[in-house]
Amino acid sequence: MSRDTNFYYSFLVLPPRKRSAIIATWDFCRAVDDAVDEIVPEHEWAGGLSNDARAKATVRLAHWRAELAAMYEGVPRTTEGAALQPYVREFHLPRARFEDLVDGVEMDLKQVRYDSFAALVEYCRRVASAVGLICLEIFGYRNQSARLYAENLGLALQLTNIIRDVSADIIRGRVYLPTEDLRRFGVTEDDLRAGRMTEAVVQLLRFECDRAHDYYRRAAQHLPPEDARSLVAAKIMGAIYFEILRRIERNGYDVFSARIRVPRPQRAVIALRMWITALLGGPRG
Repeated sequence: MSRDTNFYYSFLVLPPRKRSAIIATWDFCRAVDDAVDEIVPEHEWAGGLSNDARAKATVRLAHWRAELAAMYEGVPRTTEGAALQPYVREFHLPRARFEDLVDGVEMDLKQVRYDSFAALVEYCRRVASAVGLICLEIFGYRNQSARLYAENLGLALQLTNIIRDVSADIIRGRVYLPTEDLRRFGVTEDDLRAGRMTEAVVQLLRFECDRAHDYYRRAAQHLPPEDARSLVAAKIMGAIYFEILRRIERNGYDVFSARIRVPRPQRAVIALRMWITALLGGPRG
């Protein structure tokens, strides 16, 4: 796993066995996600997928569905599947959540616009909350409310990603911001494609950032105090992505000029702060 990923510093606080399990999970989920993004050339997205590109991506997803079945029922054939299989059994990782992830990735082949926020939430639950619920089993928890924490944190992280990557996504022909929101603020896809920082675009992105804030708050409200220490890795993930959201806001919602990032040193500081807070039994959130 690269140190450049936003998840790297959160995984460092885990005991070795759990860290290995999380990295194996992350590698498998990353491979599933790449089955569509890496097999389809970027220029193909902008002009609409060719039948050949769609067929190749569909075959790759079918491959990962088969590999998922093999992890639970047989012998995996990939490096990622073989590495993850022991942890599937050890931590009782939920197969249905992996299936949700594959279904979510498949949605990117079939759907590149979302009419409503409700439709977008379903996508986010599959590609983000599902992964959070898998990781939750590795982190460990006692209170069932931790599941609501993981679900809402997954939504918060994915919404942050969507806001940050508006410019990159539209180049690929994808617009995740709900169509109903664009209409509400009078923003066109051409505005987003051109990176126009009009007042309407700013209002739209402010609205979406406020929505992400709401899910961070919901996550914090559902974090059980008795599970705060075991879930510190998740809290670090949340804190790093929350800083991305804050940087978008401090940048005047300009997500077009450059990709908003949190430098490595600051990620390390955030991780250390959250870890110390957890050790001292500080406030949750």
